[in-house]
Amino acid sequence: MADRLERLTNLVAVLLETRRPLTLEEIVERVPGYPTDRESCRRQFERDKATLREIGVPIALEALHAFEQETGYRIHREDYELPPLDLTDDERVALHLAVTAVRLGGGAAGDGPAGAGREALLKLGGIEGEAAPTLAALPDVPALPALFDAYRRRARVSFTYRGGTRRLDPYGILFRNGHWYVVGWDVDRAAIRAFRADRIESAIEAGAGGAFERPEGFDPASALRDEPWRFGDEEPVEARVLVGPAQAGWVEADLGAAAVAERRDDGSVVVRMAVTNRDAFRSFVLGLLDHAEVLAPAELRADMVAWLSAMANPAEATA
Repeated sequence: MADRLERLTNLVAVLLETRRPLTLEEIVERVPGYPTDRESCRRQFERDKATLREIGVPIALEALHAFEQETGYRIHREDYELPPLDLTDDERVALHLAVTAVRLGGGAAGDGPAGAGREALLKLGGIEGEAAPTLAALPDVPALPALFDAYRRRARVSFTYRGGTRRLDPYGILFRNGHWYVVGWDVDRAAIRAFRADRIESAIEAGAGGAFERPEGFDPASALRDEPWRFGDEEPVEARVLVGPAQAGWVEADLGAAAVAERRDDGSVVVRMAVTNRDAFRSFVLGLLDHAEVLAPAELRADMVAWLSAMANPAEATA
């Protein structure tokens, strides 16, 4: 992925700088990274050209000389570069606030616009107004650019996650509780799954674009919000949770009547929950305080007890 990104970047630079159309042979001489075999080189260039055009880079095909059929490629700066935005002072103040209110990567809270943010503000006419206090911090996750590209192109991705290879049709990417998640169709498990992007252990390998169609109306944010314990990569297990009378009505309304496996005389209910994300499941149960008890399976109950014990006695957990 890194090699291809470097090649595409160099290709754009070469086609921008040339004063005349370049043939494929001339492009290959100036842009490193293409195969030596002519046919392989041509196919690789066609893929690169299609990728750039797909993201909006206007590669023009032009005759090399008047009245000749031989053609070459170039990028006209006036087609590629943005025109002057002519922002007002108030608009530059608003951009300054937006850049400083969200901290990306490892910058310290309270920092002014730095790095790419400061450079962008200067290019857009200068820095106006006062910086905003940091309201949010977004982590810098290496896998995100490739995931967003695959999502945009509807390309199937594969990657290593917790030691195993996963194949996913990315339906959406969202930021939740301090982490980025990619949500989509897990091809091998034939189910919707969510993966924390910062836990992906390998480079993202993406296939051809247009490999799948997203379900109409699919909302990854709603999916994670409604039942986050179902959107993980762990082996599914059906949990049974006893919910006391004080919270039974709320839990049934949240999970639906179909989730109720048993109703007891005192008003409590036993609910079924398909769990593939134990962290989220534990958080759900903990939120019910002493109104909930994990009944089954035994492994999940023991896991919950151990987790609560570690929280109550952190010194013993780390001894």
